Amino acid sequence: MRAKGKWINSPYAYALGMFAMMVPSQAFSSFYSYFYVEKLGLGIGLATLARMVFLIWDAVNNPLFGYWSDRTHTRYGRRRPWVFGAMPLFMLCFVLLFSPPDGLAERGLFSWFLIMLVLFEAVATVLWVNYGALFPELFRGDRLRAKASAIQQGYQVAALLVGTALTPLIFTAVGFSKMAILYAGVFAVFMLLCMMSVRERGEMGEGEPLRLLAAFRETLRNTKFWVFNIANSFAQTVNGLVSSIIPFYAKYVLGIPEASVSILLASVFVSVIPMVFLWYWIIRSMDGVRAWRLSLIAYGLSVIPLWFGHNLASGLLAGIVFGFGLAGFLVTPALVGGRIIDEDAAKTGLRREGIYTAVSGFITRSSGLISALAFFVVGLIFGYESGERPGPEPALAFQCLISVVPLCLLLISVIISYTIKFDFRENHTEGSRGSHE
Repeated sequence: MRAKGKWINSPYAYALGMFAMMVPSQAFSSFYSYFYVEKLGLGIGLATLARMVFLIWDAVNNPLFGYWSDRTHTRYGRRRPWVFGAMPLFMLCFVLLFSPPDGLAERGLFSWFLIMLVLFEAVATVLWVNYGALFPELFRGDRLRAKASAIQQGYQVAALLVGTALTPLIFTAVGFSKMAILYAGVFAVFMLLCMMSVRERGEMGEGEPLRLLAAFRETLRNTKFWVFNIANSFAQTVNGLVSSIIPFYAKYVLGIPEASVSILLASVFVSVIPMVFLWYWIIRSMDGVRAWRLSLIAYGLSVIPLWFGHNLASGLLAGIVFGFGLAGFLVTPALVGGRIIDEDAAKTGLRREGIYTAVSGFITRSSGLISALAFFVVGLIFGYESGERPGPEPALAFQCLISVVPLCLLLISVIISYTIKFDFRENHTEGSRGSHE
């Protein structure tokens, strides 16, 4: 056990918050569509409409909550009061999302689904914005930030395994509602441990923050930032699309029971752990932009084997290959994003990580509309409406959604990444090295 002084504001204590939020968040993103469409029989058209409203709200509220958080001043800090206030609401909304009243007709089910999505997204955004804003305040200097980020990534992978691979076992055994109650409890314990171990620095609240519209105006002028984030947004869409389609893919394409979905998901996320270190080894000797582009190409190729899966064994192999592509995309964008922010700081004399992160989140989350539309359009083409009305060829529908659509999205991402020359000046970052793009 660490001494109390060493535990306060330590990377290990702070990373508990990542584990706390990722467990329910990953279970939500991977299984909420499956629960409502496949299990409860909500029509795919209504489900897509609800998801589009949810994603639009998700895209626009991130910078708003960040803006308000920056202007909060209390004796307990700027971020912690928001987190403590949002915690019980997050737990309640998560449980209610997976606990709709019995006997709802389709319109009633749609209304419940939409309201719970909007409320859950609002409180989740409050948590993510304020938790993320603590990172640059608590950890100063490249070495400490690198250590804290590595620890946080380890906690995140552990949470991904729980939220994806373990979830089917739990809801198969006790149902979705009790699964949600269990995960809400896990969130409460680890988030409370995290926040009780955080002490904000008072000086971070001083000074006049940049106004929201002015900050957006400045980022609009940074072409590298927009090209980088738009390219990333198509790749990020693949992350959410594939994870949400895997339960359908397992049922209709691989023909395996729900309990075996955990094994399939584990093949992806367990493989990510060593693949991350492999990618670090691959990109050590190359420029960050080249590494990022290489990861996008590898990610695109990695979804192809998913088309050829036909049973558990072939699905596992395809999942491991996909894990390699996913690991590359998890590692490399930070190399380019950091350079863009550093160059902006050298040019303007201001460190503006907050607004860059907010606008980046706005772009990335907006791309989730593509995932919702792809689900709807492919469902129409192949006649899939819901678990009660799967249509004549549900297997082909979900093969397309897990392989063909991601391949097309990643091809667009690669093309966009080559539309601009990322020529970074080397004198703006300490210790920078490597060739120019």
